[in-house]
Amino acid sequence: MKILGLSAFYHDSAAALLVDGEILGAAQEERFTRKKYDANYPKNAISYCLDEAGIMLADVDAVVFYDKPFVKFERLIETYLAFAPRGFNSFRKAMPIWIKEKLFQKNLLRKKLMAIQPDFDWKNRLLFSEHHLSHASSAFFPSPFENAVVLTMDGVGEWATSSIAIGRGNDLKIQREQHFPHSLGLLYSAFTYYAGFKVNSGEYKLMGLAPYGKAKYKKLIIDKLMDLKKDGTFRLNMDYFDYCTGLTMTNERFSDLFGKPARCAEHEKLTQFHMDIAASIQAIAEEVLLRLTMSLSNEYSIPNLCLAGGVALNCVANGKIVRDGAFKNIWVQPAAGDAGGALGAALAGWHLYYKGARNVDGTQDLMHGSYLGPSFGQKEIESCLTAAGATFEVCKDTTMINRTANALVEGKAVGWFQGRMEFGPRALGARSILGDPRSSDMQKY
Repeated sequence: MKILGLSAFYHDSAAALLVDGEILGAAQEERFTRKKYDANYPKNAISYCLDEAGIMLADVDAVVFYDKPFVKFERLIETYLAFAPRGFNSFRKAMPIWIKEKLFQKNLLRKKLMAIQPDFDWKNRLLFSEHHLSHASSAFFPSPFENAVVLTMDGVGEWATSSIAIGRGNDLKIQREQHFPHSLGLLYSAFTYYAGFKVNSGEYKLMGLAPYGKAKYKKLIIDKLMDLKKDGTFRLNMDYFDYCTGLTMTNERFSDLFGKPARCAEHEKLTQFHMDIAASIQAIAEEVLLRLTMSLSNEYSIPNLCLAGGVALNCVANGKIVRDGAFKNIWVQPAAGDAGGALGAALAGWHLYYKGARNVDGTQDLMHGSYLGPSFGQKEIESCLTAAGATFEVCKDTTMINRTANALVEGKAVGWFQGRMEFGPRALGARSILGDPRSSDMQKY
């Protein structure tokens, strides 16, 4: 059985293909279009997956989309009604887009699929998974564990902002959820916005800024912005945030609390204040996750933990969870963000809808090292370089390795390209930039 999983129309569009439960290929659309975080329909990623399997769309048994757009629309409407008349300007701008495009994504997907294969049986083959179920599936089903607690945290899916699931064999059931607007992902994104970075893409910059500051505002955040419980659950004080109804993440009251307006990245340099803000929200994220994972460990007495969702891309917090030791074994989906939702949707289709088997050995995961994208042969590479007018020399492996080592010693940066492309936002040696870590200037260079 062949199942194609898709994520699209928000950010990190991607496609993934399973053949009898094995992950045959997965890639983000941005890797083909060169548009970072490309949210468009992933036609290039789909073509790659089909080509990798040597099949046509008509050969696919099911296409599974990673969330349910109509339920998202329900959340949007209910939120605007709950906060009315606040947010009318945001409502006025959002509605035409939803009514024209997003509300009818099933029809849009059908048209896109029919453009590839006019006789595609969309009525029986097009399925929809819930957003957090897709994330949880991407975390548990490829993991090496027979049983695991699965923690998913992100900004928001349809309604859920975090969820707890239990995976056993080829079954996965969500136990409970925390709902919008109370979200660790959106809290982190609010500080991303406040520090002058772009929401949904600049969070890694905030994480990288944190080590240069001190968590001076951690207590203030806990006292004013959130009601944090011992088990890691929390509620946010929405008086300080504007993301429910406004066009920004934070409001004037938030700025007054910290004594400065939100940073304008185009005109204002980063200061020690912004570094301290970054350190403070990073400390909060770690505190929430450590309380939560300790509580889950005590509640379920399962030694294995799987993580997915955008928050699981916070590798610093993940390291704290590992060192805390509440769980004996931890596995993180490498494409933990929405791109991984495409893979999770396909896996949910295989295991939960079609009841497909799952074979794990307790040690090796099923991600093939996350090398799931396209590869290129020597002749193809030389042909592309020639067509681009590049100057190049073909070397033996030993010569290439020696030249690379010497270049690194000389303080140069090296672009390294080999094998299949990585799936997810981590350079794993297949499409990587190499530099000498001994140099204090290398990161900036």
